Amino acid sequence: MQLQGKKAVHTTIFHVFVGGLGFIMVYPLIWMVFSSFKASELVLSTVGQLFPSEWRLDNYINGWSGFGNTTFATFFTNSFIVTILTVIGNVIASAMAAYAFSRIKFRGRNFWFVCMMITMMVPSQVLVVPQYVIFHSLGWVDTFLPLIVPEWGGRAFFIFMMMQFIAGIPRDLDEAAEIDGCGRIRLFTTVITPLIVPAMATSAIFSFYWKWDDFMGSLLYLNSPRNYTVSIALKLFCDPTAVSDYGAMFAMCVLSLLPVIVLFLFTQKYIVDGIAMSGMKA
Repeated sequence: MQLQGKKAVHTTIFHVFVGGLGFIMVYPLIWMVFSSFKASELVLSTVGQLFPSEWRLDNYINGWSGFGNTTFATFFTNSFIVTILTVIGNVIASAMAAYAFSRIKFRGRNFWFVCMMITMMVPSQVLVVPQYVIFHSLGWVDTFLPLIVPEWGGRAFFIFMMMQFIAGIPRDLDEAAEIDGCGRIRLFTTVITPLIVPAMATSAIFSFYWKWDDFMGSLLYLNSPRNYTVSIALKLFCDPTAVSDYGAMFAMCVLSLLPVIVLFLFTQKYIVDGIAMSGMKA
């Protein structure tokens, strides 16, 4: 009984500590949601007050109207176009590269695998200037192409994760398929792909998160307001030379988080399964 009592106390203390730490981490998000219903001029003057004294929807209406003749519907559409095309290219290219590195013996495979892994260690800031020069010479600046096309080469992180997943698939399946007359393409599409769906789903989810929140890429390559994504459009609410509309900005920040939150709620199982199973070996 005494041991059970100590265990219960330790469990209670642990849950209280973790719950308090979680609340501290989530509090800024909660504060932003409630601040989106405050009058814009009261957002910064009532930082210590969580609940608004008067609930208002003006911020959502004003924020959605956007800037000039461009509403936030356009910004959301642009973000979805860039993000969805990026996810499709990332997942397809990464799966194909992972299959090639895992199952196909070709000349220089180890060399190219090392080169692929090195790209994970190169800071993205190092590539900013060379990439901008290349895309500018191609005439791609102020289009979605610089944000989408590079992602169709795959990501080293996703490739490596899928390779770990494929390593857990018995090679007997490959041999059986080859005996039945399957070529490389059919073997990949009909045998390997259905078995690595959890890893592909995990890659798609992370790719969606990273591209949806991408600010630097949009800032570098998009110049016209009609092409802005949500991440760059939110910055327009802050004007250092005039009055910043923090209420509308927080309202649009809340709406911009909805796709991410909904995606996480419906796909958290795939995130756990994909990461956990990719580390297993046959």
